[in-house]
Order: sequence, then C-alpha cells, then structure tokens
Amino acid sequence: MSSKKPAPGKVFPVIEVPSLGGGNIRLGAASDGYDWQLIIVYRGKHCPICTRYLRELDETVQSLKEMRIEAVAVSSDSKERATSQIAEVSPSYPVAYGLTIDQMQAIGLYISSPRHGINVEGPFAEPGLFVVNEDRELRMVDVSNAPFLRPQLPSVVSGLRFMRGMTEAFPANGTYA
Repeated sequence: MSSKKPAPGKVFPVIEVPSLGGGNIRLGAASDGYDWQLIIVYRGKHCPICTRYLRELDETVQSLKEMRIEAVAVSSDSKERATSQIAEVSPSYPVAYGLTIDQMQAIGLYISSPRHGINVEGPFAEPGLFVVNEDRELRMVDVSNAPFLRPQLPSVVSGLRFMRGMTEAFPANGTYA
C-alpha cells in the first residue's frame, strides 16, 4: 500500500474527524481566532513515544497561539483508546480520533499494520506533522515511518516564528520542479 507524497505549496485537503471535546475538528482549516494550523498525527495509545511527544506539544502551545497558529493532534484510535491516552497528557489543544485509512492516504502518511504495534485495533498512521496557512496551502511537512523520527518541536516553533515574521511572501520550501 502506498500513499502520495504531500506537496508543499499545494492546497491541503480539509479532513473532518471527531473531536474528543465533542463535535468535529477540521484538519487543514484553522479554527476561528487562528489563521494557520499545525497538525500532529500520532500513532495512538500503544505508543509511549507519542504520549511524550504530545506532552512536548503542549509545552509549545502558548508560543503557537501567540503566532495565531492552532495546534491539533489526531490518531486513528477509537474514542475510548484516544480518551485513555489523552488523559495521561491533559493537553491544552484539541485532539481528534478515528482517522481512516483513506484519510491517512489522502495526506500521504505511512500506514502500519497491526503487527507493527502492540495492542492496536487495526492499521494505524505513522507520525506526521503538517503546517497549513490561511490559504490552506501546505507550508511545512514531515512524514515519518517510525515513532522516533520526528522534528523537535522547539525547532519547529523557531522556524514558524521566522516564517511568520517574514515581510515578503515566498514559496514553500521543496517546490522546485
């Protein structure tokens, strides 16, 4: 099974997923009060590295808010499994669950079968990080096939601060054809 590589500079698809807080979260479209969105895809309850990364994300939320960047996290876990894991994190950002295989493929994630995880419900997404601007353009992307290959969030925040401070529009990196 393969997925198309996400293309920086192109429109990111809007994907609706259920929120642990009720209602839905729209991945790829920032909520009111924000103009950019940082999307973290995590593997799920079976991954202690993900739990640690979600805690680290919570430490960056205030800096992101100051830049009008909404942080959201999502996994393919069921509501029950996601609720259990997120109770360990107590995040100050919205968390979604139930990402489907079609949705994972639509945004270019690596997908692992249950044999690659302990105590999983089915195929699950490997980590992904996406930054989408106010025009729904994908500005930054990191897709990994392993839980320990993720960008350090303080570096991401620093890069976003630089990007948001630019006075001149520039194309997304990685768009040379």
